[in-house]
Amino acid sequence: MLNIGVLVSGGGTNLQALIDACNNGVIKSGKIVTVVSSKADAYALVRAEKNGIATAVFSKKDYGTKDELDEAIAKYMKDQGVDLIVMAGYLSIVGDKLLRAYKDRIINIHPSLIPSFCGDGFYGLKVHQAALDYGVKVTGATVHFVNEVTDGGKIILQKAVYINDGDTAESLQRRVMEEAEWQILPEAVELICSGKLK
Repeated sequence: MLNIGVLVSGGGTNLQALIDACNNGVIKSGKIVTVVSSKADAYALVRAEKNGIATAVFSKKDYGTKDELDEAIAKYMKDQGVDLIVMAGYLSIVGDKLLRAYKDRIINIHPSLIPSFCGDGFYGLKVHQAALDYGVKVTGATVHFVNEVTDGGKIILQKAVYINDGDTAESLQRRVMEEAEWQILPEAVELICSGKLK
């Protein structure tokens, strides 16, 4: 059984999908032991607390440098016995200190089919608006390993979602979450925790 630490910044819908997957047996080879937020007012912390999961807040403003922040998060994760870090709507870029401490053991969910609409500056509604502006007919979500390139790590799973006429960035965001993100993120976590994916 691997210990999972989840990094969040906002509402925590992907965190909820992971919690539900642990409760309903989709994730059976891992358990969430802590949720770490970059913001003290993130609703994701409430979701964690409701489920008896330890929480912590590591805010940029409390640290002099990015390295110090990453080092503090890495130390906290190690202290909690975390084996796998899942970025679930975490809006900070992970730096070298954390990447080295958890080499090939950090994964992220991105709301597009990488390599489309990804990299620096592509997050949240911006990703979906870019897909609509470009006029693509299919988008989706990608779970990938995290490395030093934003959204550049090895792809684990992808799922496509069709774009409908009249979609807005908001309606598309919702469907990508429901039809793709909430399905493939728990699947990827179980693949790693069960040892089926090295």
